[in-house]
Amino acid sequence: MIYVVDTHAIVWFLEGDARLSKAAYNALINIDAQLVIPTIVLAEITFLYAKHRVTIGLAEVIAYITSAENCVIYPLDETVIDHIPTSLDIHDAIIVATALVFRDVLEENTAVITKDGKIGTSGLVNVIW
Repeated sequence: MIYVVDTHAIVWFLEGDARLSKAAYNALINIDAQLVIPTIVLAEITFLYAKHRVTIGLAEVIAYITSAENCVIYPLDETVIDHIPTSLDIHDAIIVATALVFRDVLEENTAVITKDGKIGTSGLVNVIW
């Protein structure tokens, strides 16, 4: 299973925040799953940390990603851009497009770990929360 991870999910996981759902937590600790972190998530973390809205900075997130054998960063490339749904805000659209690449191009069983209601109600991807 491929899990594309939204910003708040990885931040809340690393911060130990109680707002992270049990289902999201279980997906994030599943060593048999592959966690995919879109580059937009790293950009959002950088921004949120600079604005003091989260306590985990980019260095901590990168350290976690590089130490976890089942975690990768996925770039904003042409294939992702080709799959961007224009019905969502750009940040959410990039996350969803990354999931669409894994599902539709790479033919992987894929879900997005997110609490974002707009992603969930879009019907574009499976959501774990």
